Amino acid sequence: MVAATVTLGVVGTSYAAFNTDALTDRAQTVAGVATCRAVDQAVLAYVAAHDAPPKRIADLRPYLRGDISGYRLVQGRAAGPGCPAAG
Repeated sequence: MVAATVTLGVVGTSYAAFNTDALTDRAQTVAGVATCRAVDQAVLAYVAAHDAPPKRIADLRPYLRGDISGYRLVQGRAAGPGCPAAG
């Protein structure tokens, strides 16, 4: 049973290594999504430029690259994937 598990693990790893198109597509998808930290930094940049917090997540578009559709602003901070829970 252990040999079968090891063999399947090696086969799966080998398939992933040879399936570079799938790996590249996944990497590009992940890279295209902004991180919580990037959104928070964009909030700071916005405040520095406008002396006021952004009202909508769309206000941050000029300060970010990537998809920010999964984020929202809560009390002036980013909320969404990878962000600590507001508390």
